[in-house]
Amino acid sequence: MDLIAHFQGARTVVSVQAGLPLFNEGESGKNMYVLMEGTAAICVGGEVVEVAEPGSLLGEMALIDSSVRSATVITRSSCRVISINSSQFDLLVRESPEFARHVMEVMADRLRHMNQKFKDVALSERPVRDRSSGQPARPASAKENIIAPV
Repeated sequence: MDLIAHFQGARTVVSVQAGLPLFNEGESGKNMYVLMEGTAAICVGGEVVEVAEPGSLLGEMALIDSSVRSATVITRSSCRVISINSSQFDLLVRESPEFARHVMEVMADRLRHMNQKFKDVALSERPVRDRSSGQPARPASAKENIIAPV
């Protein structure tokens, strides 16, 4: 779904200067945003996990589940965003099932991305295992490193 085209005539466009937080991790979230212009960093635990570009949704999780923000979003350039509150979101979902599906696709994509990051970290920290015994591999001793003639 082309969110830029869908929201082109919206009257609730807000301008945000570069380098400012749109919202912070841990805050309550009553609105979500559609990024119409500019770029923004999505950070979790101080690490950039995604760079949002025009057409991106921001803050949808906290709006949907009425929980705190799971990420901080900081503008990287001057941005223009559309703010959507819960009643506007409900109306959009009723009037445009395509919009509802798009929101779900965005959330699923972000979840898959974070799952992959988690997997990558878990694999990098997991000890190497000996295939025959399943036990953690241990470095060979100097004696074991001697190659005997066959």
